[in-house]
Amino acid sequence: MKQYISIDIGGTAIKYGVIDENAQILIKKSMETEAFKGGPEILKKVIGIVEKLMKETKLEISGICISTAGMVDIEKGSIFYSAPLIPNYAGTQFKEVLEEKFKIPCEVENDVNCAGLAEYQSGVAKGSHVAVMLTIGTGIGGCIILDGKIFHGFSNSACEVGYMHLDGGEFQDLGAASILTKKVAKRKQESESDWNGYHIFESAKQGDETCIQAIDEMADVLGKGISNICYVLNPEIVVLGGGIMAQEEFLGDRIKQAVKKYLVSSIEVNTTIAFAKHQNNAGMLGAFYHFCGVHKKE
Repeated sequence: MKQYISIDIGGTAIKYGVIDENAQILIKKSMETEAFKGGPEILKKVIGIVEKLMKETKLEISGICISTAGMVDIEKGSIFYSAPLIPNYAGTQFKEVLEEKFKIPCEVENDVNCAGLAEYQSGVAKGSHVAVMLTIGTGIGGCIILDGKIFHGFSNSACEVGYMHLDGGEFQDLGAASILTKKVAKRKQESESDWNGYHIFESAKQGDETCIQAIDEMADVLGKGISNICYVLNPEIVVLGGGIMAQEEFLGDRIKQAVKKYLVSSIEVNTTIAFAKHQNNAGMLGAFYHFCGVHKKE
């Protein structure tokens, strides 16, 4: 049975491990990204991960699958644009460097695209014709899946919805999970270090009005942004991922009501709003599915 090394590079953590040809995760580990050290250091970490897994497992690895933040040239397997969170990340040549060093194929795809692929292949979007995946975290990322294939756009920049302009600023500057934390801390006149998403939702469940109001505002922004996307794409399903979306029980109805508020009924009744199944495994699984898609003829 073939095995693959899969690596999911996020702004905070790098999750990595081994996946078999049946998409079963055999090994899963993580380390801090230390994004502030920049692209060259991340490339060194990835090389170290591959070396370590190949040495420790003694497995014959058939490929290296990478999911990463930033805009990816999937043909070259390189980063061509990245937010300031990871300095000097643009220009990082994962595919070229890893294939040269390890003599096995490597494929690279954007992390949100990978999450979308994971949900299409074995999650809540399975079998859909037009799907949108949104990940809500430090920022907001998006991807479009048409009949199982990621729509990359003309220059590999499709569905960068976080930069979409709404009243008051960019979508990700109004509706991201990080903004929720900043808003609650400011209103309570407390340090941001005293608050995180989990704390906010637990407080809201206990009746904290400041937290409830901030969550309601976030849900409204998300509803507005999702509606704008739906007016353009008319998706069958919108999948919501990212750590904060684990709060489906508290957020689900709020977001759905906000979408209903901003979307005309003829589209709204034909659009499913769903929460991601794969959560923290989405990047690793999606990177594997992307690799398999590129090499399916082999």
